Amino acid sequence: MKYFIVSGEASGDLHGSNLMKALKQKDKEAEFVFLGGDLMEKEGGRLVKHYRQMAFMGGIQIIMNLRTIFRNIKVCKQELLKYQPDALILIDYAGFNLKIAKFAKTRNFRVFYYISPKVWAWRESRVKKIKRYVDKMFVILPFEKDFYLKHQYIVEYVGNPLLDSINQFNETYDKRNFPELDELSDRYIALLAGSRKQEVELLLKEMLECARHYSGLTFVLAAAPSLTEEFYLKFNFPDNVKIVYNKTYYVLKHAYAAIVTSGTATLETGLFEVPQVVIYKTNTIQYYVGSLVVDIIKFKYFSLVNLILQKEAVKEILQFNIAPRAINELRKILEISDHRIRILNEYKTMKKILGNYRPSEKLAKNIIAEINNLILNVD
Repeated sequence: MKYFIVSGEASGDLHGSNLMKALKQKDKEAEFVFLGGDLMEKEGGRLVKHYRQMAFMGGIQIIMNLRTIFRNIKVCKQELLKYQPDALILIDYAGFNLKIAKFAKTRNFRVFYYISPKVWAWRESRVKKIKRYVDKMFVILPFEKDFYLKHQYIVEYVGNPLLDSINQFNETYDKRNFPELDELSDRYIALLAGSRKQEVELLLKEMLECARHYSGLTFVLAAAPSLTEEFYLKFNFPDNVKIVYNKTYYVLKHAYAAIVTSGTATLETGLFEVPQVVIYKTNTIQYYVGSLVVDIIKFKYFSLVNLILQKEAVKEILQFNIAPRAINELRKILEISDHRIRILNEYKTMKKILGNYRPSEKLAKNIIAEINNLILNVD
């Protein structure tokens, strides 16, 4: 069968590549056209747009790049019509992908969505669009299933794709691929500052301030593959901060603690069982506008670890006075204390909630079954 996959970010490229691998195992005639990245390209098929040309963060950046965004949408629609796939698979990237879903559905393509937009946090009205334009939604957070059920829409929880990625990493782990470890202390602190330029520019400065305070400790920045070495080197790094490129999982595997930007990285850090402090910051205008549209009562937490556990297992620091507060919280988890042990125990509970799934394998199986069912229903 022919699959058209749309992913607009580095994380989507990773999950898309794992899905493609699983589809090829179950469908020997699988063909791919996609918007994605290097990892998806390694699995074969034709790359239409790289996510580096698509990932824009926040209202201001989106407004500044509207022409590029509209051009990317147009190209995606043209390629979809040209390719005529058996299935369109949309991965996360809601603002872009929901527009593609609407276009595709009105032209009778089968539309599958993997990794739900965060409609449980804000813009809940998008559920109506999802019900109208998506044949099947596959979710990666357990509580999302109940959320959609309240809206009379049945979705499938397939497990979290990070389980695939981390399991694969651990199965093939070779310490020789991480020679940087020899130059690091036994108790270094990992810094995960995000994958988009805008968020890194805002949050890395806060992290480096923390590192300056703890001048006797080693900090390791896990640089994102989507950003260049030149971009990182414009920051003023203290001597106790090392940069490691394209080896985030290696950095996490050996880290004693971490300061992490909110997002996928918080869950990755939790799955590696590294006690963490989670921080997030955006530009001031966007923060206040966002505060007006997010349901604060319903959306108590912003890190994935806390959202899955529905409690504050790891400390979250939002927007203001980040560095001083992070310094204080980091001090608590650097000692083998009740606080540190509690976090590690919460991670074990989180893993049980996520379940023992092989997400990409389950997703591929379900997509193929859904396509066959749709064909039977049409016939």
